[in-house]
Parts: sequence; structure tokens; C-alpha cells
Amino acid sequence: MEIKIAELDGKRIAYTDQSVFLVQVGRGRGAYRTKYSITGSLGQACFYYRAVNIGNGYKKRLVCESLNKPLIARQFS
Repeated sequence: MEIKIAELDGKRIAYTDQSVFLVQVGRGRGAYRTKYSITGSLGQACFYYRAVNIGNGYKKRLVCESLNKPLIARQFS
């Protein structure tokens, strides 16, 4: 198990090569659904997060359940 440290939006994030990053999309006040699941690569997870195009009334977030603060990024439209 390898520990990696990255900086995203001024926040330092420590994760392992076994960490699972989830890119989730939702609509309105409804629940989120996982669109992509990436293991061990924060860079690739950020790439997929930025690639998701959301329209009016939609929302997206990047989550890693193994972190102390699991919510990494989110966006509403």
C-alpha cells in the first residue's frame, strides 16, 4: 500500500493506491448516482469529474469515502 499526497484547490489530500474515488451526478434535490469509479488515481478522478457536463438543475461531486472529509469537490448548476 502506497500513500500519495496531492494538492487540489489549495487543499492537501493524502490517499492510498487503494482509495476509491467516485464521480457522482444528481438532479435537483434528489440523491446522487455514481457515474464513474476510479481506484488509486486522484488525477484521473479529477479528469473525469471535470469532463462531466451538467445542465440546469443538475449537480455533480467528487467523493472518496476513505478520507476523513470524503467530499473533495462539488458543483451545482
